[in-house]
Amino acid sequence: MSSATELFARRELLWNLTLRELRGRYKRSILGWGWSLLNPIAFMLIYTFAFSIVLRAEPPAGDPSGLDSYAFFLLCGLVPWTFFSVAVSTSMGAIVGNAALVGKVAFPREHLVISTVMAGLFTLGVELGVLSIALLIAGNMVLPWLPVAVLVSALLAMFATGLGLALAAASVYFRDMNYLWGIVMQAWFFLTPIVYPPKFVEDEFADYPTLLRIYNNIPITTAVRMYRNLLYDLRMPRLIDFGVLGGTAIVVLLAGWWLFDRLEGRFAEEL
Repeated sequence: MSSATELFARRELLWNLTLRELRGRYKRSILGWGWSLLNPIAFMLIYTFAFSIVLRAEPPAGDPSGLDSYAFFLLCGLVPWTFFSVAVSTSMGAIVGNAALVGKVAFPREHLVISTVMAGLFTLGVELGVLSIALLIAGNMVLPWLPVAVLVSALLAMFATGLGLALAAASVYFRDMNYLWGIVMQAWFFLTPIVYPPKFVEDEFADYPTLLRIYNNIPITTAVRMYRNLLYDLRMPRLIDFGVLGGTAIVVLLAGWWLFDRLEGRFAEEL
């Protein structure tokens, strides 16, 4: 397993790989980085129409902000989810997609995965900035809560990196992983209270407290709840949520790195 010292020593390589990922993400695209803003806006419009207008889903008013807007309720959950899903999905192909580089050049292979997550963090920062401006215009004073949102984003990035390392290594040996993960992510999206209020799930599982507790402590569910606490409600998330997300992120990161290290030896041969 590459040590933190080695990663720091090769930080220039990591930075260059991140820049390469950023440049290549929207290469030859007319709108370029505009897509990083248009995608969540398009999803917001579609889901706002489907759930707020057609199905008449009413989001809870922000507590204590008093904000009552399905569009903002949706975006405060959609922004962290989009970062997580894109970061993990692109990380899966980081090794297979760089087969020539992996087979010919000696460098920490983890950098390929970490650089994709770092590129995703940059996009997340842009989206979070635009969302914050929109919330400020709507009267939600989010500025004091942004440093905490950055901390939550860092913990979510650690969780995504751990999953990305494990899936990137596994996909070298099992190419069907990409297709299976696509199905998992579709199910995971609708199982997470992003397009609907958490109360829907709480009411349905009121008689199953253990299942409800497990559901509420799923890392991405916790991250979405924390983002909404900070940006929609304007209040500090529960300490237990920091513990759940932080603890899970550390465990998954270490486990993913360990698996990556175990499988890395035959990457060049398998590719």
